[in-house]
Amino acid sequence: MEKAIVVGATGGTGASVTEELVNRGTRTVAFGRSRQKLEDLRARLGHPENLTIAMGDAFRPDDIVSASEGADVLFHCANVPYHEMVSKLIPLGESVMEAADRLGIKVVVIDGIYPYGRRQMTRATEEHPKQPHTKKGRTRLAYEKMLFDQRWSRAKVMIVRLPDYYGPTANEASYLGSTLEAIAAGKMAFFIGNMRVPREFVYLPDAAFMIAELASKNDAYGQNWHIPGAGLMSGKEIVQIAQQASGSAKSVIPLGRVGLSLLGMAVPVMKEVVEMLYLTEEPLVLSGDKYERLIGPARATTFEKGITATVHALQKRNGTIFTANSK
Repeated sequence: MEKAIVVGATGGTGASVTEELVNRGTRTVAFGRSRQKLEDLRARLGHPENLTIAMGDAFRPDDIVSASEGADVLFHCANVPYHEMVSKLIPLGESVMEAADRLGIKVVVIDGIYPYGRRQMTRATEEHPKQPHTKKGRTRLAYEKMLFDQRWSRAKVMIVRLPDYYGPTANEASYLGSTLEAIAAGKMAFFIGNMRVPREFVYLPDAAFMIAELASKNDAYGQNWHIPGAGLMSGKEIVQIAQQASGSAKSVIPLGRVGLSLLGMAVPVMKEVVEMLYLTEEPLVLSGDKYERLIGPARATTFEKGITATVHALQKRNGTIFTANSK
């Protein structure tokens, strides 16, 4: 991999993948809609010589093609708002794949676990049955079929699946990201779903490392891959670690179906989360056996280190530091 383009580079996964590629010395193009966000990303990474930025709309294949000159791998990290997933996800993917097919390059698509539906294995392998029972799950399954469609004769694609994630670049697209951001800022926070059931989360810098490893293997394309987290942890335990790291102990309120439905009257995204709450009650855990067997050891930062590093990074970015617990 000599040169890569990251579509959606300023999002949670995109920013982390961009940083990993830059640190590896890969010539990298950060592609996004907002010049300010792209400039902020470049500044945060220290204005590296091997990083360029390109403005464009991922829904326009011509924009992607123009920005991708010389790239041999395209990382598709762009996403759509929850409440627009059914109508916009597949058109977005088709735009990216059309551009990649015209360029004849490899594509790494970052996705989640929605197509699997309810848990049917203790640790889900890449062969876990895809039986989605939600509209978002069915949309994501149709998205996978589109990505692997034979009409893309020149592009080679892989799908890399993550559980819910957290890290310094995580944003509202992550259930946990907004919770940690509020705790870091010393504000009251919301936690989406059940706080007592242990669930799987992956630390984004770990995920980005493993994604880059996969992208560099020619025989990894044409397949699904799982990126596991560092184990399971309950929301209650996560909050305790985050509060200790932040020096603030403001309230953290769990949001279930009723709370999300009420918030959804004002914020449409929140209402859309309700159908996915089953994942917080009967979590699906990803197996990393395939990755470890064919690629190498999975990288797994402990929750204590990852959450602490995330909170401190958010506080540094926002200029919020607490020296003692605040009630």
